Amino acid sequence: MRKGWTTDQMPDQTGRVFVVTGANSGLGLATTRALARRGGHVILAVRDEAKGRRAVAEITAEHPAASLDVRQVDLADLDTVRAFADRLRADHPRLDVLVNNAAVMAPPRSLSAQGHELQFACNHLGHFALTGLLLDRLAEGRDPRVVTVSSINHRQGRLRFDDLDGERRYSPMGFYNQSKLANAVFGWELHRRLTAAGSPVRSLLAHPGYTATNLQTSTPVGLWRVVLGRIGNPILAQSPADGALPQLSAATAPDVQSGQFIGPDGLGELRGRPTLVRLSPAATDAETGRRLWDVSEQLTGVRYAFPTIVR
Repeated sequence: MRKGWTTDQMPDQTGRVFVVTGANSGLGLATTRALARRGGHVILAVRDEAKGRRAVAEITAEHPAASLDVRQVDLADLDTVRAFADRLRADHPRLDVLVNNAAVMAPPRSLSAQGHELQFACNHLGHFALTGLLLDRLAEGRDPRVVTVSSINHRQGRLRFDDLDGERRYSPMGFYNQSKLANAVFGWELHRRLTAAGSPVRSLLAHPGYTATNLQTSTPVGLWRVVLGRIGNPILAQSPADGALPQLSAATAPDVQSGQFIGPDGLGELRGRPTLVRLSPAATDAETGRRLWDVSEQLTGVRYAFPTIVR
């Protein structure tokens, strides 16, 4: 990946099929817009179809030839994840890139349809299930990749395997950090398992630094909304177009490698152009990866089928 990478360096994406979760706003919308501009066919995986259609109208007003498709999925509801994957599989014999971008941030404690803590359910379990359900279609893709969007905050996270749902003790940001660590552990463990299986699919991780999105402004009214949305965003945050550059380079740059983590190159990784950054030791710990994988398969009911290597 070249120093100072921007979308001007993105190769032509004509003929490639992308799935972007949370594609109707923020980083997801910026990612979708950039991929469509370069000729990619983008499937907008969104919770609210009306918002997805508005995003399509916004992009096509700028780029009339954009190839876009809106599909409904609620990442926090595993039933809709399965239904979404089933429809996608019926329509697409191959997929090229899955960008696991959607997230919720710091809500009061609430549970998903299946009874899991909402942030862990949406940010991690939904993406774990979706990736597993689409993996065979990705294996048929052209230069196939899974890009999982984590956060600087993964370095502050701790996986509470004895209390993943926060029943004993819950803090909104603590469990957001847990979900972002889960993203990092998953992306690395997926890389390890894909490599061991000899799969053509690459697993990459990215983080946007501090980017002004509705994650901050849609947090519940209170301290975090004031600190992040009203104070932090105007002073420190970069635009969604800039924040999306790490995940766009992970999805499209020819020279990136499976297992790499890409984030901004500026001070504290808060903003800047994409560069290789470090994962926390917890994210690459083999026992943590195995344990999270086993728990995730149990909670989602999705078992990954990796190809058998014929020697």
